[in-house]
Amino acid sequence: MKSNQKLTLLFWHRKSKADAMGYAPVICRISIDGSEEEFPIGRKVRLNDWDTENKKAKGGLEAKKTNQKIAQVTADLERYFTVLQLEHEHITPLMLKNVYNGLPAGHQKGKAKPEHPKATTLLQVADMHIREFSKMVDKGLRSYETLKQWRATRKKIAEFLQFQLGQADIDVSDIEYSFATKFHKYLTVERESVLQEAAAKKQIKNTKQLLSLAETSNLVTKNPIQKFRCGGDETDVPPLEFHEVTLIWQKEISIKRLAEVRDVFVFQCFTGFAFQDVYALKEGNIVKVGLKGEEWLIKERGKTGVAEMVPIMPIVSQIIEKYKNHPCRIVQDRMLPINSNARYNGYLKEIAVIVAN
Repeated sequence: MKSNQKLTLLFWHRKSKADAMGYAPVICRISIDGSEEEFPIGRKVRLNDWDTENKKAKGGLEAKKTNQKIAQVTADLERYFTVLQLEHEHITPLMLKNVYNGLPAGHQKGKAKPEHPKATTLLQVADMHIREFSKMVDKGLRSYETLKQWRATRKKIAEFLQFQLGQADIDVSDIEYSFATKFHKYLTVERESVLQEAAAKKQIKNTKQLLSLAETSNLVTKNPIQKFRCGGDETDVPPLEFHEVTLIWQKEISIKRLAEVRDVFVFQCFTGFAFQDVYALKEGNIVKVGLKGEEWLIKERGKTGVAEMVPIMPIVSQIIEKYKNHPCRIVQDRMLPINSNARYNGYLKEIAVIVAN
């Protein structure tokens, strides 16, 4: 769905709201088809330091910061407007203002949000996460194999609760740091079919994620096992430097399957998209933004469900063009040739050996 509406932005100085020091807020006015909405951008300017003709601050460092904020707000609103054009037939300034402020597009001031029963136990949180994850799997945004892993984690937590506490579930507010220690011991020592360290670590990591979800849902004030580290925890992997990515990109690889994975990996490096996000990319995710019609990629991130826009850099454009006649585009309706996550990671290891030699 594509709206043909026109967005107009105006920044002005609300002098009537000047404070005792002579600073007044800068206001952004959103106009779409004659309708308007306004909001302060979080910057104030002295009464005599506002350029009414050019709609920007004048002066020194503070003026520069204000003008940078104006440019950022402009860019963000144009991007969000483009996203809304793809999703709605008619867009109002309030919808754009809502999305910019992190609210649902249809949110109305003073309108109560729908009440949803809150999960209060660990397995309820797990069930909630699995339900949401399942929806993303149905949309092709997440892997069914990963969904199976989450179900397996829930099963192991339930086993542990029965073994350790003799109960079917536990309130998240009752979980302490020792929960992780005992769960790890159960998985690696006490369970009938024990897990290797790496597999046990994965279960602890998933449990941490569930409790982080409980934290963000205000069920607990902080994740009680966040600082727990398994014996097999790995240190942080340092990111690749630009010259290292360039070396991978320029390396001559004659094996087709490896060359394709190399291209996808470089694509990820220059867009910041995760594997699941690249996996679901289509040509329809390319949009033109702003007055110059610059091409950007718009994609809802798999983990957050939040739409993100990424500029298409020359190297990214080159990769997209390279596969325009590839079966992945013609038959599968995917932007790039993507393998399963397991194969992708396996092939990357082969590429690492080739590049190192």
